[in-house]
Amino acid sequence: MHLARFPRIRLGHGPTPLEPMDNLTRALGGANLWIKRDDCTGLASGGNKTRKLEFLMAEASVQGADTVITQGATQSNHARQTAAAACKLGMKCEIILEDRTGSKEHDYRESGNVLLDKLFGARIRVVAGGSDMAAEMDKVAVEVRAASGKPYIIPGGGSNVTGALGYVNCALELVSQANDLELKIDWVVHATGSSGTQAGLVAGLQAMHSGIRVLGIGVRAPQAAQEGNVFKLAQKVAEAIGAAGTVARGDVMANCDYVGPGYGMPTPGMVDAVKMFARNEGILLDPVYSGKGADGLIDQVKKGIFKKGENVVFLHTGGSVALFGYEHALAPSL
Repeated sequence: MHLARFPRIRLGHGPTPLEPMDNLTRALGGANLWIKRDDCTGLASGGNKTRKLEFLMAEASVQGADTVITQGATQSNHARQTAAAACKLGMKCEIILEDRTGSKEHDYRESGNVLLDKLFGARIRVVAGGSDMAAEMDKVAVEVRAASGKPYIIPGGGSNVTGALGYVNCALELVSQANDLELKIDWVVHATGSSGTQAGLVAGLQAMHSGIRVLGIGVRAPQAAQEGNVFKLAQKVAEAIGAAGTVARGDVMANCDYVGPGYGMPTPGMVDAVKMFARNEGILLDPVYSGKGADGLIDQVKKGIFKKGENVVFLHTGGSVALFGYEHALAPSL
């Protein structure tokens, strides 16, 4: 895999740390737990989308775009990082936020990521839950062109082949770090939603024949749909990097038992996981992705799915800014 063949603009701090979670390992009494700190990518407080945006924004620049258009839920980490990347590159940013939860809480609608979207100068439009988000972005692109602009559309979560290259790169980085530490990684666990992070990781790790299994903890779709989306994208990514045929259906695993009532909606398990990481490791998770991913990780350790002596890396996808949009959900338990 020679990723230098693809346009890339450096936006993040890397490599991100790979660290042991000794306190959490002792507290749970199971597998050895590590964390890959992609909350430390740096751009606009960090997060996994920065890796994707390095390739997406480079492609936008190559195409001569002056405006990027993207979409996400109200407290979208992806939208926040896209807005910041646009500032850094002197581009305009148009964001469409989908009201997926129906929450009327002021902190959810105005604080956290939404506040930062505005701080970065993005133009925000809010649409009802269930809207055709691709069509909504196309409408904005028409408006940009009518004003003599050059738009570049980034899918939700930055999850297409170009964006997923960021997590092929992360796979290379992770294996290099593990080799330096003489650490045999058995599992990588992370929150999976729009599919790009998991697809890139699976494609990269399989292309290297690493032997590392990836488990996505779903935050939105049912298991069959989530695994299907990841597998389809992972196959395309593998082909793009010259490793066609290396990803099998069995390489894509998702557990979607921790979604709760819906995307972005708090669960008791998420709240407990956020508190457990904070109080055992001093690490901040987010309520939508990493919090539910950590809930799945903790429960799987308790159930013995990961065996004692195995090394499990939790990929922290970032998003702690969203905590400030969920004060109403977290404060009662504190």
